[in-house]
Amino acid sequence: MEETGLSFETQTPHIPETRLIGEAPFTYAQRLAQEKALAIAITLDSDSTAIGCDTIVILGDDVLEKPADPADAETMLTRLSGNRHVVCSALALAEWDGWTIFGSDLTTVYFKPFTHDQIRDYIATGEPMDKAGSYGIQGMGAFLVDRIDGNLDTVVGLPRDLLNKLARQRLSGR
Repeated sequence: MEETGLSFETQTPHIPETRLIGEAPFTYAQRLAQEKALAIAITLDSDSTAIGCDTIVILGDDVLEKPADPADAETMLTRLSGNRHVVCSALALAEWDGWTIFGSDLTTVYFKPFTHDQIRDYIATGEPMDKAGSYGIQGMGAFLVDRIDGNLDTVVGLPRDLLNKLARQRLSGR
């Protein structure tokens, strides 16, 4: 956000992040982004907009969110080793009156194979503990990645192209 040149402040809404039974992964990420944006938007002035974000990792039919503990992180990273997965980052813009617009972006990430020692050493840094799928591509977790097909911003968690598209749609709707 700092790169946009816009003034902003970060707030963390306290909403349950629980996938509904039968909810598609992309729908889940978009719902959470909307709920986060709306939870903040109702506290804002009429000239402000809240941006809600949510990022999930999809491996096969499973959604990998933030790990519950180091053992969960190890399980996730072991499953991801040598495999490809999809990262979905959803954004929602919301205003105090309940107006929202949302969307999501997808990027395919290919992981290198890595050892259990590498996984344990990475977990010991603490970086994986607050990241969907237990890794941060923009940090020390970059060593895990072979290549990506798509937008790096999506994997980092704030797809700027999508944010620009949503902002343009909002401005054209005024």
